Amino acid sequence: MCGIAGIYCFSKEAVILDKKKGNFTRGKDNLTKQAVSYKQNAVNATLLKEMTDAIKHRGPDDEGYLLKDKRGIQVFSGEDSPAEIKSLYPVLNFSLNVSDKHSKKSTANTITQENIILGMGFRRLSILELKPIGHQPMRDKELGIVLCYNGEIYNYLELREELKAKGYKFFSNSDTEVIIKAYHCWQENCVQHFNGMWAFSLWDERNNMLFCSRDRYGIKPFYYAVQDGVLYWGSEIKQLLLTPIDKTLNQAMIWRSIKINSFMVYDDETYWQNIHCLKPGHNLIVVNGNLNIKQYYDLDIANFESSRLSFNEAVEQYRSIFLDSIAINLRSDVEIGATLSGGMDSSAIVCSAVHKKGEPLKTFSSYYACTKELDERKWIEKIVQKTSCPNYLVSPKAEDAICWWEKLTYLDDLPLSAAFVSINAVMQEAHKQGIKVLLAGQGSDEISAGYRHSLYRYFADLIRNMQIGRLAKELPEYLKKDNKTFSKLGKIKLSTFLPESSLYHLEFCYYRFEPFNRAFTNEAEKSCSEQILKKIADIKASRLSNFLYNMIHNTSLQTLLHFDDRLAMANSVESRVPFLDYRLVDFVFSLPSAYKIKPPYTKVIHRSAMQELIPDEIYRRQDKGIFSSPFYQVWLKNELKPFISDIFASSAFRQRGIWNLPKIYHNWHKYLAGDNRQVEMLFNVIALEIWFRQFIDRTSGGYK
Repeated sequence: MCGIAGIYCFSKEAVILDKKKGNFTRGKDNLTKQAVSYKQNAVNATLLKEMTDAIKHRGPDDEGYLLKDKRGIQVFSGEDSPAEIKSLYPVLNFSLNVSDKHSKKSTANTITQENIILGMGFRRLSILELKPIGHQPMRDKELGIVLCYNGEIYNYLELREELKAKGYKFFSNSDTEVIIKAYHCWQENCVQHFNGMWAFSLWDERNNMLFCSRDRYGIKPFYYAVQDGVLYWGSEIKQLLLTPIDKTLNQAMIWRSIKINSFMVYDDETYWQNIHCLKPGHNLIVVNGNLNIKQYYDLDIANFESSRLSFNEAVEQYRSIFLDSIAINLRSDVEIGATLSGGMDSSAIVCSAVHKKGEPLKTFSSYYACTKELDERKWIEKIVQKTSCPNYLVSPKAEDAICWWEKLTYLDDLPLSAAFVSINAVMQEAHKQGIKVLLAGQGSDEISAGYRHSLYRYFADLIRNMQIGRLAKELPEYLKKDNKTFSKLGKIKLSTFLPESSLYHLEFCYYRFEPFNRAFTNEAEKSCSEQILKKIADIKASRLSNFLYNMIHNTSLQTLLHFDDRLAMANSVESRVPFLDYRLVDFVFSLPSAYKIKPPYTKVIHRSAMQELIPDEIYRRQDKGIFSSPFYQVWLKNELKPFISDIFASSAFRQRGIWNLPKIYHNWHKYLAGDNRQVEMLFNVIALEIWFRQFIDRTSGGYK
């Protein structure tokens, strides 16, 4: 688990440009906006180092660099590298606008600052192959391949043996080297052989080609920008804000993400027009001065609900795949722990890990005694009793939220969700206990239909397919669960007759109040609404499968994975997600809807497959609490009230020029008076304002 950075002058457009451009440069205590002159025909080694330093939190164990000019390639260590690595690689020691021809450390007899066309930077969190041989960028001189890689290839042992049988010899025990050999063997198709999570940049010396890739579901991040024939890339957006690219804000993205939190990460867009994320399941290739992006993976729609397995056969196959996913996720040279919320998913992971490992592992949980739905201790205790796993409980306070909010916004690159306090506290405690790897349950709800919105689509399918008998049996069971009968029936009706894209469009229009002023909204809507209708897929499949497909590719999963990665890496912890083993994902999508939902239960296939491993109380549980923090219920109107009131009263907020101030103030006072209906939007407004202060105003700093 690591972080990467890179600069490549790949096009003839990368001519000498001596333009003074606004550039975010990290000072001693904060980020400041400066005008910096860069010559764009050469990679600036100091800029590359600044981009790499910006993600130091992702990899405190080592740093490395690759620099290439027309004469050759050299790999460097960094000031934060261990002594044994510094003894093997020279320390990068370039200075801006100065040729270090006479510096022994820079070894400029091989590489000169003025002629660098490719640079890669790397920060390492050591998990596999802890010896110096695991240093990156990793270069195989014989094959002519250099790699910077963030992630884990869980099936690297199997691939290693397969490649050995083809005649390849290995000099390390790392999955990094497996990627290098796999690329040499299968070229671009190597990613089809990987089971894991990854974002990497690979230089093919023999073909003068840059090959970058991101895993199937976007577990690991990869951002890029292109300007003046230069490609910049990195693991986090803040790295690209250091470069001289145009930093015009993407108003449509900001509007969309605040209106609906699940669109916080959406398609290839970011909050800046010229910074893009490489979409999951895609490769980025630069060769012969041309940059191309190619998709290598998508869910096979033709395979949806095609299985003819009986339910019992499907349960057995699900269990087999899931347990194997757990087994390969446990591969590590450092201790592995797990998050434990008390729900079905985390319980299944912990119980399965103990089953496969044969011994307990450390677990980490958060709770809040102030709200019943956020106190999962009695459920957590059932797992602890069954597995004998030590459990580390944390209960963050409102003052922690205030203390962490600005810093974590900077580390996250995006406005935070209400769960950030819980997640950070858990990751912080794991780091304190010496844990570098945590197993987490992201992805289960998206593949096995765990969200309540899945039920609306399920019943819509019964209606559309005229399955009246099943509808008459199961709908009353679902409706009697609470007193929201009218709302449920309305949503089932909409799901029956409207395509998926239209449902999301309605959510934009009616779900929450409009926090932006008319001018900002009008500008954003010009490109936003129509794009939503285009990008939310209306595939030829059942309503449920259509919904889950969009959850995976276009909506909630991408946002959840973003927060999971950033808040884990903010604490130098790797988060692994066994539910997103592509074998499991493809298999579950092949199953009929009835294997996933049987009202009042969701995730039926997962529940049944785990029945023998988890406590019976967890198996039968229907009231899983939310994984969040008590912002909505308690904190905003009590402990955080002065903090929020100061934000709303500040000149920065009032002069932002985007807010619908009367509407925001009206809903804030209604909330303080006891009306909670718009509290989520109020939180979104506060989170975005804090983001503006971190990334636009630069009024807060000190985040080293």
